[in-house]
Amino acid sequence: MLPRQVALVSEVSDISASELAIVSAALQKQATRDFGTTWDIVSTVDSFARLEDVPIGYWPIIVRTDIQEPGALGVHLDQQGQPFALVQYTDSWPLTVSHECLEMLADPFGNRLIAGQSPKEDQARVEFLVELCDPCEDANFAYTVNDVLVSDFITPHYYDPVGSAGVRYSFTGALPGPRQVLQGGYLSWHDPVSDHWWQATFFGAGLEFRDLGVMTQMNGSLRETIDAMTPHPQLTKGLDPNDKRLQAARAKLNAAGAATNARARAWRKYIEVLLSKG
Repeated sequence: MLPRQVALVSEVSDISASELAIVSAALQKQATRDFGTTWDIVSTVDSFARLEDVPIGYWPIIVRTDIQEPGALGVHLDQQGQPFALVQYTDSWPLTVSHECLEMLADPFGNRLIAGQSPKEDQARVEFLVELCDPCEDANFAYTVNDVLVSDFITPHYYDPVGSAGVRYSFTGALPGPRQVLQGGYLSWHDPVSDHWWQATFFGAGLEFRDLGVMTQMNGSLRETIDAMTPHPQLTKGLDPNDKRLQAARAKLNAAGAATNARARAWRKYIEVLLSKG
């Protein structure tokens, strides 16, 4: 199986090469250990100093400070029809990168549909747009990899016809059943009978159904079009710097830094011993 190769590039001066490498390593572990074994997809995630350094065949995720248009956020297709993603720099940019990376790996071209029973009682079977992180995208359901905050994501069982005990519908287990939506998330689908696109959104006090109408004009892929019509405040504005989840992850990362620094000193000391023997 050929791996899907993702390149992480920062065009933000406040992101050091060290920080970029740490986030890239966390995303690689998530893609391999968590996502890859769940969705049976082989992938790599590597960091590069410049967009010019990205090898041909990699799909770049570019972090920038100047994404002013909300529709620019997310996965797009370039002139050759290949995926790339733009991410707005915020205090929680690694969480956003994780979200976009997973959705790119699961559906690179943004048009994958899976059939299933509609959450709306007056509809029958519909076609769900595969958006890996959207039903559980709120930071309340994020988790850490290498002490970096990353996004929760749905499992293939999310599209099961009925729920079963002991089955995980998102990686963290936060989703209680198939085709459900957690607070701060949403689910999108196409109703073949009416030809309308619909969403189940949980942005307020409870679940609401939103009629997006007929897609007469497409803005890129289905996912690009839907994303441009849907608010993503945490992805575009990021978490508050004082957010408890963000502060906890940073505290763990700082604590881990003390351990990695101690290990580095031990390596250097042992290298000196080997060199002295030579």
